Amino acid sequence: MNKLELLKLHEKISLEISATANKIENLKELIKPVAPDNALGRLTRLDAIGSKSINEAALSQARDKLNKLRYAKANIDKPGFGICSECEKTIPFARILIMPESNLCVSCAEDLENL
Repeated sequence: MNKLELLKLHEKISLEISATANKIENLKELIKPVAPDNALGRLTRLDAIGSKSINEAALSQARDKLNKLRYAKANIDKPGFGICSECEKTIPFARILIMPESNLCVSCAEDLENL
């Protein structure tokens, strides 16, 4: 990667970290327990409990993404950054820009997904 690409990637990762951190804070609010004395109808309570489970899963994914983004930011200037951890080929810059937290090329990510 050239210096301009690195600068662009640093900026992208910083923006993604900020957006993901905000998403985590919003999801934390959504997973608060539904109080049993709350005046919700039975179906509404079940919907709230179902939504809570979905939001808990989204929170877990967002935390994982944030950790990966922070790792990417810390390692962006190291020689192995941008190398697929499976096949050891260079990950195209466009892929890194779209998913800076990924350490797999498209081909290896698809292979892993199909297992």
